[in-house]
Amino acid sequence: MDGNCLREALENVFEKNPKLRGYVLDDQQRLRHHVVIFIDDQVIQDRVKQTDSLQADSEVYIMQALSGG
Repeated sequence: MDGNCLREALENVFEKNPKLRGYVLDDQQRLRHHVVIFIDDQVIQDRVKQTDSLQADSEVYIMQALSGG
């Protein structure tokens, strides 16, 4: 993902795939409750503004919780 922080990287992804925004962020641009994001195997700290920093070689994983029985 390109960007200095998670938010910049997400915006770059959303620009290429706008439908993804609604799955990841709510209407106030906060991370949805059922979504978790890892940067380099660490859960992000800032779920509201997504300001966690990225390195040039950072790996970002976005996961959505599943439910059911």
